[in-house]
Amino acid sequence: MTRSHLRHPAATTATTAVVLALTTALAGCSGGSDDDATATPSTSATPTATPTTAAPAERPAAGACYDLGFEEALAPTTTSEAVDCAADHTAQTYAVGQLATYADGHLLAVDDPAVQAGLGATCRSSLAEYVGGDTDTLRLSVLRAVWFSPSIEASDAGEDWYRCDVIAVVDDATLGTLPPTMEGALAGDGLDSLGLCGTAAPGADGFRRIACGLEHTWRAIDVVDLGSSYPGEDAASSAGSAQCQSAAGELAADVLDYEWGYEWPTQEQWDAGQTYGLCWAPA
Repeated sequence: MTRSHLRHPAATTATTAVVLALTTALAGCSGGSDDDATATPSTSATPTATPTTAAPAERPAAGACYDLGFEEALAPTTTSEAVDCAADHTAQTYAVGQLATYADGHLLAVDDPAVQAGLGATCRSSLAEYVGGDTDTLRLSVLRAVWFSPSIEASDAGEDWYRCDVIAVVDDATLGTLPPTMEGALAGDGLDSLGLCGTAAPGADGFRRIACGLEHTWRAIDVVDLGSSYPGEDAASSAGSAQCQSAAGELAADVLDYEWGYEWPTQEQWDAGQTYGLCWAPA
């Protein structure tokens, strides 16, 4: 007989970049005083110094590599310098562009939730094509998109870039070392090492999400489409049962005796970007 391991709620790895809503900086204005307007001109002129203009900051480069820690990878800004991609690194930039900071004719601050949400959507939507495979392949992997933008101060000074990086969350709060290039990393047998696996059945004691390149006993095998809006907890919890049982049965050595698991997101997890369920089976 089949045996299910239903985990609720779905475990979330901290692989979605944190969008921080910071207080919008207020720019002050200054003007001349009445005394300035009525002052008697000096009889001797003083040469006016040519104002110096700060050189614009260098934009990030697509293909650049960085050795980021877990918390740094989830921050909205970063000051880490690029490293040689042949050296150990945990992040690689796959897209660079100009921030969309206008909405309905208004200029938005770089930390505005709408700006950061749009940036997140842009980076997430372009990652699958870069690493190879489709959206479901990406969801069955430990690869995730993180994104960075200028600090408030740098934005006020004119910087308007964004940067999308790919990272691999190989264990709890642990980033994996990446190869020299992540382009096409999930093509072919990429999921053998970068797939999403578990140390135990979902919901069991000792369950952790890890990369399939590490020692594991269970594996994420299929993605459950839950639609474009959260269906509610009851509907989400039942949506994948038949699909996951069928997917695990196709992989089982004995179609009359096998195990399968299903995870689904809560409303909070859905809002954070996990808009799908996952099917699991013993590895």
